[in-house]
Amino acid sequence: MSTLTKQTLSHLDWLEAEAIHILREVAGQCANPVLLFSGGKDSICLLRLAEKAFRPGRFPFPLMHIDTGHNYKEVTDFRDKRAAELGERLIVRSVEDSMVRGTVVLKHPMESRNKHQSVTLLEAIEEFGFDACIGGARRDEEKARAKERIMSFRDEFGQWDPKNQRPELWNLYNARSHKGENIRAFPISNWTELDVWQYIQREQLELPSIYFAHTRPVVRKNGLLQPVTELTPAKDGDVVEDVLVRFRTVGDITCTAPVESDADTVEKILAETATTTITERGATRMDDQTSEASMEQRKKEGYF
Repeated sequence: MSTLTKQTLSHLDWLEAEAIHILREVAGQCANPVLLFSGGKDSICLLRLAEKAFRPGRFPFPLMHIDTGHNYKEVTDFRDKRAAELGERLIVRSVEDSMVRGTVVLKHPMESRNKHQSVTLLEAIEEFGFDACIGGARRDEEKARAKERIMSFRDEFGQWDPKNQRPELWNLYNARSHKGENIRAFPISNWTELDVWQYIQREQLELPSIYFAHTRPVVRKNGLLQPVTELTPAKDGDVVEDVLVRFRTVGDITCTAPVESDADTVEKILAETATTTITERGATRMDDQTSEASMEQRKKEGYF
């Protein structure tokens, strides 16, 4: 690469090139990969990267979402629409299916299903024989994420051992695995939340509406805003407020909180993201407030 080219590439160009390279490595080394697509902003970026890596041909992998059955309708509707626009196969497997099979048993009907996604994910991997799952996790999300390799190895039980991972020297990635083992690949591992929003702006990517400021009834609890919905109703003594909010991350309704914001454009969100001192998960994930929901423990049990 010439000196002139190096000087003219932006940091987004470098991140994009790295991610495309990783996607092609997965496609080249793995027999049956799948890209996890939830309709969230990180996986939306992954779809654009996959377009740049493989178009005008079809993606060399289907899309898949592990749905808790308690996701925001705006997001699942967007998921279905975007997959249809791309003409790519979308596989949806639900925690509710695992509940019917008896492989997931809730402690009580209102328990969050979020941590049980690992069971449904492992069942889907076995059902389709996937040897690699591509996802949009980033190292700045949470401490356990930062321990991941780009190609993160899972054993035949779907378990992650942070002390038993392969070295990745000189950007050489090893995605090979034996039958029953699995690789979790993270093409945007070196991106930050700000990088994601800058890429969304540059590529003019469409997003679910709940990422932008809107008025929503909420209850203030433990420093977070709990949305008032049929699944998360206000309790006796709760003070319900109509607040202007947006979501920094989207997931299960029972554990994903919005943040106060009047940012109704990507430009305004970029300005907020550049100045915030609170991590994305720290500001929005109610299930991360308890040790039981430790991300590292959930990953060791098979969570993505």
